[in-house]
Amino acid sequence: MEGQIKTINLQDPDYPVLLKQIHQPPHLLYYLGEIKNLNHCLAVVGSREHSEYGRQTTKRLIAGLLNQAEITIVSGLAKGIDALAHWSALENKGRTVAVLGSGFNHLYPQENYGLAQRILQQGGCLISEYAPDSPPAKQNFPARNQIISGICWGTLIVEAAVRSGSLITGRYALEQNREVFAVPGNIDSPTSAGTNNLIKLGAKPICSVDDILENCPGFDNLSQSTYSEK
Repeated sequence: MEGQIKTINLQDPDYPVLLKQIHQPPHLLYYLGEIKNLNHCLAVVGSREHSEYGRQTTKRLIAGLLNQAEITIVSGLAKGIDALAHWSALENKGRTVAVLGSGFNHLYPQENYGLAQRILQQGGCLISEYAPDSPPAKQNFPARNQIISGICWGTLIVEAAVRSGSLITGRYALEQNREVFAVPGNIDSPTSAGTNNLIKLGAKPICSVDDILENCPGFDNLSQSTYSEK
């Protein structure tokens, strides 16, 4: 990856405030881009094999959110809904942050290298708890998901199968006492089985942007009138 890799530790005042509050936060983070002011972050995650419904819903919700509020979109740079969330934020001139399950010298998946570069070019940030030469490994991704939810006041799960990794992010968010939102879907759709089940377990069903914003802390101070002047 292009750019200077920097580190930040728990004692640094710019360490993400909400991440400090989780159980056993990473002592050290590696990052590229701008890590300051990671406030009002919303995680948006979902299935790698999403449907057209999932694609349209992700794009519509993120466009609506960024049209009304200064919210940073956080996801995991994975294929599917994660990548779509990042792209949608960029297309709407918003800030987005990607949390990786590998070191920066082994960016995964490689097909999203261009997306990672765009995130940096538009003032976003790439974060990893793994040293630059660490390759991706299966056990890294649950820990990555814990950081995704830990940085954010809420997590939105758009589509997820019953065994989706996105549900791990949702469970971490619940454990961290954060808001958990889920987009309801067709009861016959495998990619909505996980989100429908989350709603049964207490996640807030999302049918519009307002369903998210009404739960956003400090929304009155994040109005588009302030955002558009920056």
